[in-house]
Amino acid sequence: MQIDQRQEVRVHIRWMIRRDMPEVLAIEAGGFEFPWCEDDFIRCLRQRNCIGMVAEHEDRVAGFMIYELHKARIHVLNFAVADDYRRRGVGSQMIAKLIAKLSSQRRSRLALEVRETNLAAQLFFRENGFRAVSVLRGYYADTPEDAYIMQYRYRPERQFAEADYARRMAG
Repeated sequence: MQIDQRQEVRVHIRWMIRRDMPEVLAIEAGGFEFPWCEDDFIRCLRQRNCIGMVAEHEDRVAGFMIYELHKARIHVLNFAVADDYRRRGVGSQMIAKLIAKLSSQRRSRLALEVRETNLAAQLFFRENGFRAVSVLRGYYADTPEDAYIMQYRYRPERQFAEADYARRMAG
């Protein structure tokens, strides 16, 4: 019995550990024209406010994300899904994990940069509630390419529902 390649999968999202690095590097190399090397990952993850997480499915790393925690925002530095797990809900589950870390009292937005030529990533993040808010001209050192700053803002759905209910009850 053959499994549909595009069937949605549930992943377990956990902290990235050293033994994940070979799979993370393979996903990175397969997903980007100018991939990070192992030293880039290590240098980043040694910083106090930098966190790495992986999405795991059946003991395989299906995707990963590297992000920085700032006072008012989470800045996603690197985000990728293995080719055979794309369009199967893995990236959306990772984004949902980050969104769950947002609140109106503390970090209220997610931000990241996307290459202007990476239309697939732009569409993915847009489908997950992100909006392009700015352009960084000549952002990348490896090409003269621009980057779009994409941002997700925390919206407390429950507060909106309560306010709507109060408005209806008030007449």
